[in-house]
Amino acid sequence: MTSSVVHLNGQPATADELSPLAFAGYAHFTAAQVRDGRLRGLDLHLARLRGASVEMFGRALPDERIREYLRAALAAGPADVSLLATVYSHAGEFVAPRADVEPDVLVRTGPPASGPAGPLALAAVDHERDLPGIKHVGEVAKTYYLKQAVEQGFDDAAFLDRQGRISEGTIWNLAFWDGSAVVWPKAEMLRGTMMGVVSRQLERLGVPQRVREVRLADVPELAGAVVMNSWTPGVPVRQLGTVALPAAPDFLALLHRAHEAEPPTAP
Repeated sequence: MTSSVVHLNGQPATADELSPLAFAGYAHFTAAQVRDGRLRGLDLHLARLRGASVEMFGRALPDERIREYLRAALAAGPADVSLLATVYSHAGEFVAPRADVEPDVLVRTGPPASGPAGPLALAAVDHERDLPGIKHVGEVAKTYYLKQAVEQGFDDAAFLDRQGRISEGTIWNLAFWDGSAVVWPKAEMLRGTMMGVVSRQLERLGVPQRVREVRLADVPELAGAVVMNSWTPGVPVRQLGTVALPAAPDFLALLHRAHEAEPPTAP
C-alpha cells in the first residue's frame, strides 16, 4: 500500500484529469497530518474549505461530501499520512467563477511529516500576503523569501506588514510567550488550523492568551517564541531578525500539551 494517493472528487485521478492543473493557480486548500486514520481539528479544516469556497467560487460543497472524499483517499493508503485537500473549478482561470458550477476537490496524501526540530532563526521581511485570510495556491513570494532568508544564513522568514507589525511566517503562524500568557500577533494573516486547535485547548486548560500588536522593538521583552503549522504545534524560534530569543521549553511543552488535548477524529 502506497502513501501517495491522488483522488479527484472521490475517485483515483487520471493523468488527463490532472494535466490541466499543472498551471492552475486559482484554488485553495487545507493541509493536515493524519495518524491512525484520524486528524485533529477536522471541523476547522471543513470550515476553512467552506469559507474559502464561498469567497472564491460563490458556493461550497456540503461538509459531508468533503468528508466522503477524505475518507476515500485515506482508505486507499496507510493509516499515517500527510493530507492535502485542494478545491478548484474546472471552469478554469481568468473567467468569472460561476455559482452554478460545483467546485472540484483534489485530495492527495503522502508520507507523514513532523516539521523541523529547531530552534529556528527567522529573517524579518517586509511583506503582506494577498488575500491573507485564504489558504490559496500559487504564492511564489513565500518560497522566494524562504530562499532569500536561507541565503542570508537564516532558516526561514517572518513577515512584517506596512505598519511594522509581525504577522506570520512563510508557511507558519507565530506565537509568543510573555512569561505568563500566550501572545498571538495582531495583524492580517491566515489563521491556521493548528493555531485554532491550540488556542481553543489553551482556553480549556485555563491558560491566559492575548492578541496584541507585536513589532520587532517588542521582541526583546518577550520570553520565547515558536512557529506552528499543520505539521506541529510548536518549533522553537531562537532569533527574529537581529533579535535573539530565549529558549522557552515550558512554553513549547504547553503548546504540545494543548495539541494533544484535542481529540483526533476520523472524517
